[in-house]
Amino acid sequence: MLAAIGAKHWAISPTLLKMVLTLILYTIGNLIMLRLVRDFGMASAFTLSALLQLVAVNAIAIFYFSEKLPAAQLAGILLAIIAVGLITLSPSK
Repeated sequence: MLAAIGAKHWAISPTLLKMVLTLILYTIGNLIMLRLVRDFGMASAFTLSALLQLVAVNAIAIFYFSEKLPAAQLAGILLAIIAVGLITLSPSK
């Protein structure tokens, strides 16, 4: 989430320092994902990560950066949350 916040701050006023810090944060996040993939498997790790990022990043965008989303985009986000939730909760074969 910190990487996403850094990316937004860089987009608002780009500087080399903000870009480097954002890239470092994304690298740390990817290293964490590698560990999760090893421990929990690719499907579980990426599905849960996608769901958590979808909810958290949109909450940050709306509440911290005061971004406004039209009803169609809000509906799309809700459908994406439902879709990822269904994928996560579906029984494996």
